[in-house]
Amino acid sequence: MRLENLPEIRKFKLFKTMSEENFDAVMQAAYLQNFPAQVRLVTEGDEADFLFLVVEGCVELFATANGREATMAMIKPVGSFILAAVIKDARYLMSGRTTEKSRILMIPAKNIRDSFEKDSAFALAVVTELADCYRSVIKEYKNLKLRTAVERLANRLLEYHCEQGETGVIELPYDKKRLAALLGMTPENLSRAFVTLKPYGVTVSGSSITLSDMKGLITLAKPNLLIDRHAG
Repeated sequence: MRLENLPEIRKFKLFKTMSEENFDAVMQAAYLQNFPAQVRLVTEGDEADFLFLVVEGCVELFATANGREATMAMIKPVGSFILAAVIKDARYLMSGRTTEKSRILMIPAKNIRDSFEKDSAFALAVVTELADCYRSVIKEYKNLKLRTAVERLANRLLEYHCEQGETGVIELPYDKKRLAALLGMTPENLSRAFVTLKPYGVTVSGSSITLSDMKGLITLAKPNLLIDRHAG
């Protein structure tokens, strides 16, 4: 870890309240590395040996079973992953790979557990991070259980619209195969859902999406404050 990187890392919400002594100890054991796209960082079922934070780029978390693979989440800056496995000293439940050139902070799991035990401010930050992750999982579970595929797509488009400045035009941040997996759909079902949304002002041109009837789309999507970040 280079000294010039420390002030940037110190501002991350996971570290900004921990003691100087513990922060220095954790950072002495940490690595800040650049990875090209499509590098696997963790493998499902392996022991959790590092905590990872995405500083730049993007990491796809995915899982496999019975010959099938599904995207579980996309981690963007500044986001941590595998924190629960690190604290529990457990096995990874998901694999992770970079989707683009990425800058990743890697901290040995034992150092994280040691600081968690002796630094109450850091422990609170970890618990808060895990609570945020838990609530995000519950919201996503509700989204999958309580909505049709078309409603899930409509709300995801509204979310991207909110994140990208509400100009009426959005760029899909991922390819359509990954988007379909995130929404619990097959690529074919995603294509059909886009067709269904045409009467609601949704026009698709590659990765660019035009939303020309926001009122109609919102009426269909029915955003919910207890599920959606873009609601309200």
